[in-house]
Amino acid sequence: MDKRTLSEWFNLYSDDLKHYLVYRMGTADVDDLVQETFIKVINAIDAFQFHSSPKTWLFSIARNVAIDELRRRKRLKWLSLVPDFSKHEPEGGEMPESVLGLNNESALIYKAILKLRPNYRDVVTLRGIKELSVGETAQILNWSENKVRSTYHRARKVLKEELGGILNE
Repeated sequence: MDKRTLSEWFNLYSDDLKHYLVYRMGTADVDDLVQETFIKVINAIDAFQFHSSPKTWLFSIARNVAIDELRRRKRLKWLSLVPDFSKHEPEGGEMPESVLGLNNESALIYKAILKLRPNYRDVVTLRGIKELSVGETAQILNWSENKVRSTYHRARKVLKEELGGILNE
């Protein structure tokens, strides 16, 4: 794999990965997470065998980076209970609405998505927002296509209840 291909992938998919990570994680350190995703891509590029599209492979790596970050944040949360460690907690300055360029209605939807459990949040972001196919979403999440369909249906139902009619079919 050459540098030009990696550069092309970055140009094509970094914004989509950033948006996915904002919906998955909030705005704190999202640029760092995108960068970490591409570092992992560089380190694992020899393992990529073109059985899936580069896009689904990148989203899978980004999802794993997000999971690792959530684990790290949990550890930091516990460490923050000890006074000496609380000063090291990162602060996020930018609001998700400004990062994503959301209007009021979209901001309400974003906040409702953040309230969803992680599996629902993943499938709504990938299928509903990033408009990936059922097959691509299944590859990224390592689920069956039927699980993607049923989880997406349930997640939309929960969102509709939360939003009270703002979300259209």
